[in-house]
Amino acid sequence: MPAARQTPLLFYVAATLAGAALPLAFAPFGFWLAAPLSAGILCFLLTGTAPRTAFRLAWWFGVGFYGTGTSWIYVSIHTYGAASTPLAILLTGLFTLGMALLFALPFILCGYLDLSRLRGILLGFPAVWVLGEWLRGWFLTGFPWLYLGYAPLDTWLAGWAPVTGVLGMSLGVAVTGAALAALLNRANALAASALAVSVIWMGGWLLHDRPWTEPGTAILSVALVQPAQSLAMKWDGSADAAILANFTATNRTLTRQDLVIWPETAIPHFRHEVQPFLDREDAWARKQGMGLLLGLPIAASEDVYYNSFIGLGTAAGTYSKRRLVPFGEYVPLEPWLRGMIAFFDLPMSNFNRAPEDQPPITLGALRIAAAICYEIVYPNLVATSARDANLLVTVSNDTWFGASIGPHQHLQMARLRAIETGKPVLRATNDGITAAVDSRGRVTASLPQFAPGILRTSVLPRTGSTPFSTHGSTPVVLFCLVLLAGALAPWQRRGALR
Repeated sequence: MPAARQTPLLFYVAATLAGAALPLAFAPFGFWLAAPLSAGILCFLLTGTAPRTAFRLAWWFGVGFYGTGTSWIYVSIHTYGAASTPLAILLTGLFTLGMALLFALPFILCGYLDLSRLRGILLGFPAVWVLGEWLRGWFLTGFPWLYLGYAPLDTWLAGWAPVTGVLGMSLGVAVTGAALAALLNRANALAASALAVSVIWMGGWLLHDRPWTEPGTAILSVALVQPAQSLAMKWDGSADAAILANFTATNRTLTRQDLVIWPETAIPHFRHEVQPFLDREDAWARKQGMGLLLGLPIAASEDVYYNSFIGLGTAAGTYSKRRLVPFGEYVPLEPWLRGMIAFFDLPMSNFNRAPEDQPPITLGALRIAAAICYEIVYPNLVATSARDANLLVTVSNDTWFGASIGPHQHLQMARLRAIETGKPVLRATNDGITAAVDSRGRVTASLPQFAPGILRTSVLPRTGSTPFSTHGSTPVVLFCLVLLAGALAPWQRRGALR
């Protein structure tokens, strides 16, 4: 193995800046080349380092990455979470440092790889990156945000999404970045790097236009409602009458729609508290031959509460959220934190996680897979739900993001869910970005943010399933484990490095 080199301070600065630049690859910026460039810089910086140094460099990269890429968390905590500026900065900083730690842990393995040679640079580094993303997708309920694979959503590489999902696309980006690092290192791997990158991108081109699912026979007319109600109004009891009156008045203008969709917690009251009102809306929608979908909380028992989505009129069924947002919907370590500060006692912050196995919402013979807010960023969760569904509906209250990059990132991830599953996605939010996405991930219609509006559009349900809907991320994870084993074998522990 090559001897360990000293790591100057400049390398840590470079790692931080490369991480800070990586979010430019995602929405709303769309400079997708920043993804392989940033990954390639990290790979170059890790070359010849010991495990401890590899961890430190990756940690600083993660600090830059999450410090800029999830800056919207400060908006959620300070502007809408009733936290003071110092407290919001502290909590956002702790989140960034924690995520940087989780990001950096897998890169300890790079200290055992020879990243100056073909085996380490093309097999090991991409495998470590993708396995790290997989880890962040489930550890402590997961935070599967800003995966590399989202960046090239509008490129040939998206052809892999119905087969491998976002992790497979991340692998393609990581290999591309590693090939750039090989060029910087002048490694004896240039020909192999060019071949690997060509195979990945040409494979995506060949798969890009393949129709994995079949179109249905009937086009649905749909209306997505964006009420743009402030959070203060939604949780102010004095505004209840206005919210319900607006709900009824808006529905009465949409009589020619097959399906009307309202966002998450469109009615901020437990179902049993407004059941007579819902019964009237249900009866009216049935007379119109219209399906009506809306979000509201449900009390399953005295101390069990769900964030739910229900169907009225010709739509039937109830879906309750299975992946909850920490602090927003439940409080970790609740006995110690609840009541300590206002941020730990937000309205509707004591939901329960719903059962995994839930039947789909139906609209006549059509099956609708639902995802509430944060759930749309979980690839496997959505893929399993969409396997036998005809379309996906996701509702959210992105008001918590404010005028930040958060809603744009959220929509980008929803777009990739459409490509992975081969099903159209309808996305209704409180104040944006409300949009309709076709089965190829293209936004066909949308509303501007922060203003009330109704998005009238049409959608063509689809049948069938993609390989990713059937197998999920398991094949990619196993493949990366094989790549990592190949990169580490024969095992050459660099015990002399410090």
